[in-house]
Parts: sequence; structure tokens; C-alpha cells
Amino acid sequence: MHTALVRPLLVASLLAVASASALAQWKPDRPITLIVPWAPGGSTDQVSRVTAAELEKHLGQKIVIMNQPGASGSVGTKNAMAAPADGYTWTAGGAKDLGTYKVLGMLDTSASDWNLYLNVAHIAVVGVNADTPYKTMAELLAAMKAKPGAVSVATAGVNSSGHSAIEAIARAAGVTYKHVTYDGGAPAAVAAASGETQVTTQLAAEQTDMIRAKKIRPLAVVGDKSIEIEGFGTIPPLSQFIPGFKDPINYFGIFVPKAAPPEVAATLNKIWATEMVKSDALKKYAQARGAMFAPMSGDEAQKAVFPAIQSYAWTQQAAGKAKVSPDTVGIPKP
Repeated sequence: MHTALVRPLLVASLLAVASASALAQWKPDRPITLIVPWAPGGSTDQVSRVTAAELEKHLGQKIVIMNQPGASGSVGTKNAMAAPADGYTWTAGGAKDLGTYKVLGMLDTSASDWNLYLNVAHIAVVGVNADTPYKTMAELLAAMKAKPGAVSVATAGVNSSGHSAIEAIARAAGVTYKHVTYDGGAPAAVAAASGETQVTTQLAAEQTDMIRAKKIRPLAVVGDKSIEIEGFGTIPPLSQFIPGFKDPINYFGIFVPKAAPPEVAATLNKIWATEMVKSDALKKYAQARGAMFAPMSGDEAQKAVFPAIQSYAWTQQAAGKAKVSPDTVGIPKP
């Protein structure tokens, strides 16, 4: 190659390397606000606090958790969207929720508007108040069929993981239920444990303490695989009671607007690839709470979360609850 061409190419290459290096060196100079759009104690709140504590070690800056529940997570998420896009305001939750707000007419946003930093996958569980007569999932389904709309089910509201779970069950088993909503998964689980409702379909992470205390009896995992909960044992999959039943994995994480400065994403991508993938704190959390350790970011994260977004969007469309047809907002029918 001609010498006159080599020098500009060399300079450009060095500049590119320097630029990439600079992008990976974001050092926040003030505390970061992490809006958790659900009540304290729920699955999002729990895992966000574990993740924030891990991130603080690598960013050298405090991450302040702000719980802003309301409207199935859309209130806190909207506040994160409205904040300055300077990289200092994040939100968190289930990617399925984030990806279906637009379909449900709650918020004009999609998962592709955000950089996703996944930590775990949370698994929904059908749990009943320990004083109910239902000892197996088969008995609960029989009661729901015998008394349409009479069995009360606590969830964190429309678009929550618990609501997605009971809707999937209702469609697969041909049953109806009485929906009782709360501001988060933790209050919904407490409602079932106290007898305010008969059932909850919230996440295992939100029920584990009450399962161990024998206040809630877990009947089935909402999926086709069993899970183990420390201090309790094995919970069978719903597919044992509804043959062929499957439910896409619902990944949770921290979400940063893509409009934030690129060095923020570069730094977090690096932390996720080198540090979060080996986080003992997150692994221990997942093991104790019946969750799946699943750190991912970038394109890998976007691909992983899409099946649950797609499934729930079209379930809501079929139930007549969608405000916007999924296929008009980039979610084709499965």
C-alpha cells in the first residue's frame, strides 16, 4: 500500500481505539437514580437492590433506589423516560412488561428503545392460601371450572408477571377467575398468605418466604419445568396438569434509555460481560428465590426477551385487552 495512504489509516485506527477506550471509561460523578416501578419487597425491588450493590463496586458511585409503583409499572417507567437522557436515571423490571406497554396503551415505548441489562429470569408460581382446600393444581383447576369467576387471584395488576401467568392458565384450561390487583408482587403474595385472596400467581421470588413459613402452598410452576426452592423442595410444572403447556421465560433487569450518552452503554456492557456474569451475589439470590441466573446485555438480551413479549402481547390481543394491535408495533404473531 502507498505510504501516503498508510499514515491516515494508521491515525484513523488509533483514533478509533482511543475513542472505544474512552467510551468504556464512564465514571459517574454523582449518584445514579434507579427507579423501581413496583412496590418494595417485590421481585423487581429485590433483584434490583442486589444488582445495584454489585454495580456500585465497579462504578464507584452510589445507586439510589426509588420505588415508584403504580399503573402496572408504567408510572415509574414513564418518569425514567421523562428524566434527562444523561445516563443518570435508569429503571428496572420485567422485560415483558417494558415490551408490551405500547400494546396495552400505557406508554409509547418498546424494548428496543432501551439498553437492557438482564440479571435473572423470574418464574411465576401458582400459590394458594394454606387454609384453602386445594392440595393440588388439578383440584384448583376443577374448582375454577365448577365456579367460574369465583376463585380470587391476587396479582400486581394488568401487565404484571402474575397477570400474564393467570391469563395464560385461563386460556389453556378454559377457566375464569376473580382478579384482585395490588401495587406490586409482594403485596399480592401477602394477600394470598393472609387469606385476603385464595390464590396468587406472582413470582417465586415474591412467595418464597411465605412458602417456607407454610402460609402459601405452591401448586405448580407456570411453565414446563419444575423448580427447587431452598427450605421447601420441588414445585412441579403446570405442564403436568395441562399437557403441552409452555410459557416463555420472563427476564428481568435494569433498563437504560438508548438516548443516554454512548459511553454509559459501553461501560455497562463491559461490566455485564466481565463482572455480572460471575456475580456470586446474584447467583445466591437466584438460588434462594427460585429464579434463574441470567446476566445478558446488548443484542443477546434483546433476542432473549422477545418471545415473552410476543406471547403476552398476542395473549392480550386475543383476550380483547390490547389497545394497539401487536403487529402494528413490530410484534408479529407467533
